[in-house]
Amino acid sequence: QVQLVESGGGMVQAGGSLRLSCVASGRTTGIAWFRQAPGKERQYVAGISWNGGSTEYGYRMKGRFTVSRDNVKNTVYLQMNNLKFEDTAVYYCAANRFGLYTGISDDFDDWGQGTQVTVSA
Repeated sequence: QVQLVESGGGMVQAGGSLRLSCVASGRTTGIAWFRQAPGKERQYVAGISWNGGSTEYGYRMKGRFTVSRDNVKNTVYLQMNNLKFEDTAVYYCAANRFGLYTGISDDFDDWGQGTQVTVSA
């Protein structure tokens, strides 16, 4: 089991940037970021392999979002630039028992509590 704690959310104007952090304890493994807006399904944002050597991005996420990690700090980051109103959501990091870092939300076993990102138009 992996314990996950997100931080870094907040309110920002459209065009602004935020960097989310996910501190993972328990084991070093692949980590995925998802987001969920009110009334919508949880959406895959990005993921990174256990050593940071591979990354994946959800549909239309690459370019504005960048996932990275620092295993010394046990932290995975999601840098979000040029934020848009439609990026408003609760952002979660998640871990899979087999180390996967891409897929649907049902594939993931451990979740953080989420951090709210609100983008004002």
